Amino acid sequence: MNFDYNTTRSELILAEYGRNVQNMVKYICELPDREERNRYAQAVIDLMGFLNPHLRDVADFKHKLWDHLHIISDYKIDVDSPYPKPTIEQAQVKPKHIGYPQKKITYKHYGKTVEDLIEKTKAVEDPERRLSMAQGIANFMKMAYVQWNKDSVADETILKNLRELSGGALKLDENFNLNKVEFKPVVNNRPANNNRGRSNNNNNNKGKQNNNNRPQQRNNNNPKARF
Repeated sequence: MNFDYNTTRSELILAEYGRNVQNMVKYICELPDREERNRYAQAVIDLMGFLNPHLRDVADFKHKLWDHLHIISDYKIDVDSPYPKPTIEQAQVKPKHIGYPQKKITYKHYGKTVEDLIEKTKAVEDPERRLSMAQGIANFMKMAYVQWNKDSVADETILKNLRELSGGALKLDENFNLNKVEFKPVVNNRPANNNRGRSNNNNNNKGKQNNNNRPQQRNNNNPKARF
């Protein structure tokens, strides 16, 4: 008895389509009739799109499926594709390396953005505006510090780091109090439950209905009717 194990099978070229699709493509490659190959290839393309519906959001959805069909066949399938047949060289092209920034960040918990803001603030000529921008940067630095380190931080530490990052160009008064910053997780504010109020109103309405259903007592002022 021969058992079919995954270890003895050929490697899946594109695992997201599964073993059955790969076997279908292999079967199509062995068909002698070209029209039959084209018809079966279109059926497999439709199946591949059904198995991966997320690809429909891609701009060239059909083009990508046909490229995958050629890749699964190891570029051996001979069909009339509506798109140019991809080559092995195109698939092996590596993307260009994206260089990392060469400038070292002094304090990573503040980030590169704070350093850029400091440089722009240093270039401001208006003293009042430069002071206001420096105060805003200091408050942002405290918020970033608290997110990085949940413990409280002294304002003196933030002001010292600001002077250091600005090369002494941005100085705030030592008595300047930064805005109070607390690290709190985001909580979803659920809408208030108004069912309780509705139930009370329903109970009140029921009481009114019961009172309306009671027979009304007549005010008989005839003294003879009393006896």
